[in-house]
Amino acid sequence: MALSPGHTGPPVRSAPLAVARWCAAQGWPVHPLAPGAKTPPGNCEVCRSPGHTPTGCRCLGEGRWCHGHLAATTDADLITDWWSANPRFGVGIACGPAGLTVIDVDAHTTPVPDREHLLPGIVIGAHVDLSGLADGFSTLALLAALRGAPDPAEDRGTLRVRTPSGGMHIWYASGPHLPFRSSTGSGRTRALAWQVDVRAGGGYIVAPGTTIPAGVYTALGTARRPAPLPDWLAGELMRTNHLHAPVPGQYAAPGVPPRAHQAVVSAGGGLSAASRVVEGALAEVAGCAAVPEGAGFTEKLNRAAYTAGGLVAGGYLSEQEAERLLLDTALRARPRQEQRCTTIIRSGLAAGARRPLHLQGRP
Repeated sequence: MALSPGHTGPPVRSAPLAVARWCAAQGWPVHPLAPGAKTPPGNCEVCRSPGHTPTGCRCLGEGRWCHGHLAATTDADLITDWWSANPRFGVGIACGPAGLTVIDVDAHTTPVPDREHLLPGIVIGAHVDLSGLADGFSTLALLAALRGAPDPAEDRGTLRVRTPSGGMHIWYASGPHLPFRSSTGSGRTRALAWQVDVRAGGGYIVAPGTTIPAGVYTALGTARRPAPLPDWLAGELMRTNHLHAPVPGQYAAPGVPPRAHQAVVSAGGGLSAASRVVEGALAEVAGCAAVPEGAGFTEKLNRAAYTAGGLVAGGYLSEQEAERLLLDTALRARPRQEQRCTTIIRSGLAAGARRPLHLQGRP
């Protein structure tokens, strides 16, 4: 099935080849999934041999689908060859090369863990009523509420896909300047929330329109494109260790001073959790540089200052260093507005200092 030039959304209940072509037309590299499954088809015999690695593998260079998302392509001829050879192949999208960050919300019926294991790095006070919390939809909504942000699961402005298991894929465009990594909600080194996975670099996502025995991955609402990743969510992904390690002396997000991490390390002896909080807060402010008006600069700077004030009160950072970091970042986004920025920063620091921030696992 060929798509008409005016087609704007992913095919629904269409042939997998049509789905693959539509995805490739969006610039999203695709690769096959095993018929009726969410996983890639098996590698060839050579690629299954002990000790074989994708590095230098001839299959990748010769246009075979071995090695899953590493073989993903937008080449129209190759896509036609793959899905013509097996029309029942499903469609996977390599998130990293596509510039996608997909929030994968699960709705599994499993025991709810203790509150300290729901949102990594965030202490959920006993005063917060968690009755009714049951799955990833609950924890994602809780994270958004704690940050004063809209629930991504209700974001009608971006592509959302209902999964056959009752979960949801929330698609965002993060672009190459924010190379996030994939994770699971129970990951030890990085995780966003319980029952909330992240599909980004090093991972893939099932394309809308793909069918498995349990049902169809169905796009919801009218949005058929991923919206830009919200600043607050990008900050949370940075805080929870989803950003690829930057080159020494650099920081992956444009405009964020590398001194943010160094300052917290020197002030607190290597408190990586605190440094990620600072970097995440500063990233939202730095992002305003690309939007001269209407970016919510004042609100973002005030929120960053409030967060920094809590870290100062918690003993993670000195007030002088916090003010300097905030002002440096603010002036990169809004040059020649030093007086205005200083007023916002000092007000936010003072307010935040009344609510000390104590990160999980730290005094």
